[in-house]
Order: sequence, then structure tokens, then C-alpha cells
Amino acid sequence: MENQTEKKQKSKAKKSKKKNTKWIIITIAAICLVAAGLFFARKSVKGPEAEKVVYTVITETYENVIEISGNISAAQSQELQAAGSGTVQKVYVKEGDKVKKGDVILELDATEQEYNLASLDYDIAQKKLNGSKREIELLEVKRDMLVQKLEDRKIVAYFDGIIASLDVAPGDYLEAKNSVGTLIDRSYMTASVEVVETDVSKLKPNQVVNFTFPAYEGGVVKGYVVSYPVIGTVTQRGATVVKTEVRIDNPPEEILPNFSFTGEIEITAPISVTLVERNAIGYDQGSAYVEVLNRDGTVSKVDVEVQQYDSTYVKIISGVKEGDKLNNLGVNRSGTLRINSTSGAGGNSRNSGFGGGAPMGGMPGGR
Repeated sequence: MENQTEKKQKSKAKKSKKKNTKWIIITIAAICLVAAGLFFARKSVKGPEAEKVVYTVITETYENVIEISGNISAAQSQELQAAGSGTVQKVYVKEGDKVKKGDVILELDATEQEYNLASLDYDIAQKKLNGSKREIELLEVKRDMLVQKLEDRKIVAYFDGIIASLDVAPGDYLEAKNSVGTLIDRSYMTASVEVVETDVSKLKPNQVVNFTFPAYEGGVVKGYVVSYPVIGTVTQRGATVVKTEVRIDNPPEEILPNFSFTGEIEITAPISVTLVERNAIGYDQGSAYVEVLNRDGTVSKVDVEVQQYDSTYVKIISGVKEGDKLNNLGVNRSGTLRINSTSGAGGNSRNSGFGGGAPMGGMPGGR
């Protein structure tokens, strides 16, 4: 009997111990939940107080342009070629020299052509003594041909320019049409660029073109649109484009023909707008205002003129400038949206309607 009594007592003690352990666990869990609730409640209440929202007035600049690319060409280019075969007798210039239109660049040996012309002049002189008028006329035509052949023994400049390349020396033998160098006119440079059909309506002569050359470190080079045809061209890839001529007057010397470039045709001049988040704007009896944070810590109420811009920003017309720091007037200290009964920006709404934008959010897209 005593053994059974002891067993019952021990069993009751174990059950009591398990029950107490269970209640201890439940109590600890409850305390943890209450503590977590208090922590997050305190954080949500103190958040707006701890972190005061300040907005900065910004300026955004966007451009209305047509992007282009291509290779630049000299205004004029002359390949220096001999009209006939012969030995180079004289070379009058060197690479890099400037020449005028009509200047002789080099001469081939012209002994044969000079002899033929002198012989013909003798014949003409004899015919003037005892020949007919018709015979003399025919000899004069032949003389013109011989004079031209003599002139063809020279290579001359067709325009004012610079000897871009020259590879020839006295004594060299040239075949007809052999090229010995290039003369270029760099008073201006041009390029033909492709403008897609959807942008053609924006084109006008004399629009500013900004050129950027990878091989030129002097920055952007200014040019302009010269002309464009009234008919499009279909490229090999099936796109319709208009070949537009662009030009640079007095280009930097470092820019050489065939240099590649990228560029922009300015449809309009760059436009700058001053913006701030909508929550920085307050309204008092229909008039917009802001609270400017001064450097000395004081706050100034400033009337502003604004226009609707997008769902996050308003455009500042007057009152504040880029860099000004503004208080948050769209959300009050308890974190709830302040609704005004006066009209909002642009006069399209009976309340501010500007809540919901994240403070200091990203720039609005699509501009």
C-alpha cells in the first residue's frame, strides 16, 4: 500500500511540473509579443517626428534633338593625277603647303611637246607667207591642241587648298592617271547624314548641329544644317531616311577628312524647368506657398507660382530657385495626408491631391 501511494504522489508531481512549464512558456511568449508591439508602435509613432522630410528645388534640362552620325568630308578634294606618262621634272610644293587655284604642283618632262609646238609655229609662219586662209585656220586649231598637250604635262591646283598628301620626287616616272597625292579645301567640311522619316518634318535649314569627334579633344564643334532633298531613300535594312547635308565652317585643324563623328541636330534650344515634389507646396485660400529653410535655421513662408508637371513634381514658375530647401507641407506630423479645400496646382482640383509621392523620389520619367 505504501508503494502505490508513493507512485501516485510522484505522478501528480510530474503533471504539476509540466503544467507549470507550459504556463511559463506561454507567459514568456506573451511578453515578447507585447514588447514587439510596443517597439513597432513606438517606431511608427516617432518615425515622422524623428525624420523630418525636406525637399530640394531642382532644375532639369532636356533637349529636343535628332541624333546623327557619320564621317566628315572636306569641302573639295582633288586627286593629283598626271594626264600622260613621263618623267617628273620639277616638284614645286610639299605636303602641308597651302596653294592657290592655278598654282603648278609638279611638271613632267615636256621636251617632245615643246618641239612639236615649235615646229608647228614654224609651219604657221610659212603658211602666212604663201598659204591659204583655210590652211592657216586648220594649223591654228592644231596649235591649240598642242598647247593643251603641253599644259597636260603639269599638275595644277583647281582651287585654293592644302596639300594633304604628296608622294613624288623629281626623276620619278609616272604612267597616265597615276595618283601622287591629294589637295583638299578645308575652308569648310561637310557630311551627309541619315535622318529617319519620322523626324524629317522637324528639319529646317540653318538648324544648329553639335558635332563630337572621338579623335578631337577640343570638345563640341558647332555646325549647321545646309539642305535636305524632298525625296527619301530606302536603306538596305528597309528603313526610309532622308540624306541631310550638314556643314562646319572653319573647322579646327586637328579634324581631318573622313574622321567619324556623332552629333545632334537641335530642333529647339535646350529647355530648363525648375521642379520640386508636390508635397513641398501648401495652399492658403487658393494661393500656393512654400516654407523655405534658411541657413540660419529660420523658416520663411514664400508665395510661389506653380504649374502641374506630373504625378510627383510641380513646375516652379517663380518664388524659389534651384537648391532651396523646403519643408514638407503635404504630410502632417502624424503621418496623414493634409487635405486642403482650395484648388491645387493648375486649378484642376478642389483639393491638393498631391499625396502619395515618396519624399525625395526619383525624377519623373517620359520627358
